[in-house]
Amino acid sequence: MTDATASGTPAADSDAPHKPTNFLRGIIDRDLEQGTYASRRWGGSPGDAAHHEAGQPDPAKIRTRFPPEPNGYLHVGHAKSICLNFGLARDYGGVCHMRFDDTNPEKEEQEYVDAILDAVKWLGFDWDSHFNGQPETHLYYASNYFDFMYRAAEALITAGLAYVDEQTPEEMKKNRGDFTTPGTDSPFRSRTPDENLARFREMRDGKLADGAAVLRAKIDMASPNINMRDPAIYRIKKATHHNTGDAWCIYPMYTFAHPIEDALEQITHSICTLEFEDQRPFYDWLLENLARLGLLKQPNPKQYEFARLNLTYVITSKRKLKALVDEGVVTGWDDPRMPTIVGLRRRGYTPEAIQLFCERIGVSKSDSWIDYSTLDIALRDDLENKAHRGMAVLDPVKLVLTNWDEVMGAGHLEPCALPALPHPPEGTESPVRHFKLGREAWIEREDFEEVPPKGYKRLFPGNKVRLKGGYVIECSGCTKDADGRVTEVQATVVPDTKSGTPGADSVKVKAAITWVGAADGVEAEIRLYDRLFTDPHPDAGGKDFKASLNPESVKVVKGYVEPSLAAAQPDQKFQFERFGYFVADRLDHAPGQPVFNKITGLKDSWK
Repeated sequence: MTDATASGTPAADSDAPHKPTNFLRGIIDRDLEQGTYASRRWGGSPGDAAHHEAGQPDPAKIRTRFPPEPNGYLHVGHAKSICLNFGLARDYGGVCHMRFDDTNPEKEEQEYVDAILDAVKWLGFDWDSHFNGQPETHLYYASNYFDFMYRAAEALITAGLAYVDEQTPEEMKKNRGDFTTPGTDSPFRSRTPDENLARFREMRDGKLADGAAVLRAKIDMASPNINMRDPAIYRIKKATHHNTGDAWCIYPMYTFAHPIEDALEQITHSICTLEFEDQRPFYDWLLENLARLGLLKQPNPKQYEFARLNLTYVITSKRKLKALVDEGVVTGWDDPRMPTIVGLRRRGYTPEAIQLFCERIGVSKSDSWIDYSTLDIALRDDLENKAHRGMAVLDPVKLVLTNWDEVMGAGHLEPCALPALPHPPEGTESPVRHFKLGREAWIEREDFEEVPPKGYKRLFPGNKVRLKGGYVIECSGCTKDADGRVTEVQATVVPDTKSGTPGADSVKVKAAITWVGAADGVEAEIRLYDRLFTDPHPDAGGKDFKASLNPESVKVVKGYVEPSLAAAQPDQKFQFERFGYFVADRLDHAPGQPVFNKITGLKDSWK
């Protein structure tokens, strides 16, 4: 049996049956059973027919790929594709290639390349394989195939399957026809192969201006599929490429480059989103002809489409996300309100939660909307038994225990403790967090009402509550400023009622409130993030997505946290009791300057 690792996780037993939990797994199961790709050979790297023919039988049962364009930061929709492609390769004893579709030099930058690689690794995947103990890295760039793509273009021209068209873009659009009208042949369509070859080489050599000509496949201008009406496959673009520099002034179109990339890499299952379904006939046409001309090795890859992720309260258009960054609506691509993977990471979402979310929403051929709360549910399920608990006060008001010195001794600080994990893993004990109660503490402003509404069970004059992990106290009154705002709450401590002692139940109370001791509590900056948009479909139907920006999407407060939270490391997650899940900001949090981001509440508040 081959030993395969495609994502940092040992591959599943490749001989074990796989339950077809979605249509893609059903297709893969069928292909493996029928031996559809059993004859493939692997030359050790991407290459043409001769290269792979000289190689060994492919040890990978399947090959998938994740092929982003390096023209922006990945978002939550890409996370679904990453989990799908790398996950299938892992589960079926295969490998997933990390490939950059970098065929558009004007929009691509090394910054995006680096960010994409970092995002994939953070999600828990990698692009290495270890078949038979031999490590091999599968990080590829479409631009490294430009020589072959040019060779393939010349082969199509020589075979009479491509021609240079010098119509204006307006003329080409007009002559393309529409869904009810067949297209009209270009006046340049009847050129001989030699004429087209000479003109194409002039394009390559920079003798024609940008936009002066394109190379088109010669298929059928009357095809009912408009994508088959002689699609453009090369254009002139005198721009510096991030990888190839100025070596080329013509660049392949994505629809031409993508199937070739798949074939050179011996991809078996090319999985993409539904908007590419109409391009599949050209995908097959191109690979069949290049194989017939001897350039590519069969069996050809096959393209399969699945529904992209549509998440409520989110936009995933790179152009619109870039506008939010450029116009200063957000602080950057990693703003915790952004649906980018770097934004989700800084917000505090975990790789495990995102993988769980992608697993739960499944894979289908039909478009549908997934409510954002589904992502938060996955996050809560992941952190419930992992995130240490802690108390924090976000809207503080001072609590003074007026009889403390008399009962406990002047200046006394009473040690208190609570479990950090109420439900530790089986067979383990919960770690314990320690904090101290003295004469003064911080409590939430909403935990006191001078005149309580009906059903109110927390602090009001004459009522008793428990300070969680501490003593029962009885409220006696408050102090207000000139504007009538409460500045201090007074209470008395009830002796011998400390939590965990025999007298803890001697006084019955109807509420326990969270608090932070004034003696050992630490001031912290707490960023209360919420959804960036108030409309569940902010850009649907041509709407101005900026019109539904949520003015309350972030609120920064100064609060207090218990000492266990002050020792947090950047990116460490916690559950602030009663408030939800928070993370120590991975960039701004520092010793002596704690900064916490709210990830999500304990329950969904967007019903």
